Amino acid sequence: MNDWPEARPQDNRGPRYGRGSGSAQPESARIMRQVRRGPAAPPGQEAYGGGVPHQASYVDGRGHGGHDSGYHTGRVYGSSTAGGYGGPGGDGHYAHGPAPDWRRRVKLTAITVATLLVVTTVGTYFWADSKLNREVDLSLVLDRPEAGKGTNYLIVGSDSRAGLTDEQKKNLHTGSAEGKRTDSMMILHTGSNGSTLISLPRDSNVEIPTFKGSDSGKTYQGTGRQVKLNAAYAEDGPELLVRTVEFNTGLHIDHYVEIGFAGFANIVDAVGGVEMDIPQDIKDTKSGADLKKGKQTLNGEEALAFVRTRYALAGSDLDRTKNQQKFLSALAGQVATPATVLNPFKLYPTMGAGLDSLIVDKDMSLFGLADMFWSMKGVSGGDGTSMNMPVSGSSGGNLLWDKAKVKQLVNELNNDEKVTVKGN
Repeated sequence: MNDWPEARPQDNRGPRYGRGSGSAQPESARIMRQVRRGPAAPPGQEAYGGGVPHQASYVDGRGHGGHDSGYHTGRVYGSSTAGGYGGPGGDGHYAHGPAPDWRRRVKLTAITVATLLVVTTVGTYFWADSKLNREVDLSLVLDRPEAGKGTNYLIVGSDSRAGLTDEQKKNLHTGSAEGKRTDSMMILHTGSNGSTLISLPRDSNVEIPTFKGSDSGKTYQGTGRQVKLNAAYAEDGPELLVRTVEFNTGLHIDHYVEIGFAGFANIVDAVGGVEMDIPQDIKDTKSGADLKKGKQTLNGEEALAFVRTRYALAGSDLDRTKNQQKFLSALAGQVATPATVLNPFKLYPTMGAGLDSLIVDKDMSLFGLADMFWSMKGVSGGDGTSMNMPVSGSSGGNLLWDKAKVKQLVNELNNDEKVTVKGN
């Protein structure tokens, strides 16, 4: 008879463990797990702040390690010895997230900056282009000479008082005459051999040719009338002036640019004044000029008085045109400097003041206008020539052009050759 109790039927842990065995042989000794402990932590070292103490590990009697879930290692569930999110790393410090992708950030920044530059540039272009007063229609000009190489600009300073208050007229010494007349006229030629700036004295003796009225569209036959050059503008405006210049020179005018008193003074003030070396003491009650000889910065009022001064100069109109050339070249140089172009607080007021007051031909573009300014800057910087139209004498107060020299000059300009002709 077996004295060992039977295992319970529902006990499925095997015959050797649990409540005994049904075997007739006694059960062998069970193998107990041994506890191995690591070295003790150094004295004074806290269990958590100074490092996790070694925990007991278990091996069975056969030398195999027991199952360890990591619970006794001091780790927090979900963390790693490398220090993942939510807990300290192996060195006791909290770990940070992945390193930022700097290449991606730099790329996004560059794209954003480039986009802003493009949008600003395009916006500025359309803003500036919309402010140009394209009022002059050169298609009305009759019998035009054939265009040569390079580009010819006819630059006109008028005595228009449009936009001036009574106080400004008084301060600028402009008077209150109605209408407008030409106060200065210049031809600027740009090409591969540098720029040439030629002043056309307003007292130049010229012939009024057959022309078409700019407003009426009626054709007026030429009668051989000899007048001063500025009378052509006074008679029928820019279109007749261009027609008269082309007829008397044989030079094709590609673009027309005009600026009045107010616009001129506003541009000078917007750019912060223009430095000039005044050749002599100038006091002119008619223009309002009261300047001392030497280098100085002229504001808008002083600059306008300087370029209009005539009676205080020994050479009268010819000397005045030379001063006008010098000043306009210096003004263009000031406008085109990095201090103006790269400074939006100067650039936009300057562009606004200039574009609002300029009158140009219908085919003038902003790029053409920029070319004109850069070329005038080149003249002041020595990369070009400035001169008066060659004069051979006078008759009845009108200046007579030297026809032979004018013909040679026009031939050199049409072929875009280096100018060798000397003016007065």
